[in-house]
Amino acid sequence: MGYTIGKRFTFSASHRLDGLPDGHQCARLHGHNYTVEVVVGAERLAAPGFVTDFGDLAPMKTYVAEAFDHQHLNDVMDRPPTSENLAEHLAVWFMEHVEPTIAGRLVCVRVGETDSTWAQYTPQ
Repeated sequence: MGYTIGKRFTFSASHRLDGLPDGHQCARLHGHNYTVEVVVGAERLAAPGFVTDFGDLAPMKTYVAEAFDHQHLNDVMDRPPTSENLAEHLAVWFMEHVEPTIAGRLVCVRVGETDSTWAQYTPQ
């Protein structure tokens, strides 16, 4: 796509991951201040020169806040609450609920657990 924009959302949540070796830090209950970055692209700009209006991405902010903020992710996700699985879940939700209402198309969703780590899901 010739043009891309990104919007970042944040939430705080806890999780733990099963099936890890004894002593692995992610096997213990812990939390993160997550960042979710949604990247939207388009070949051509819509009037007045946008990929899409940033305001049109507000439903994603609402969904992230209501579904995940201050939650225990093991309780609200139907798969292991890794950043990879969370990125895919959010991408699917975005494509079903937001993408039909905007000019651009989802390029990817990136989920960060820390300032230096992230996972990305790119729809095929």
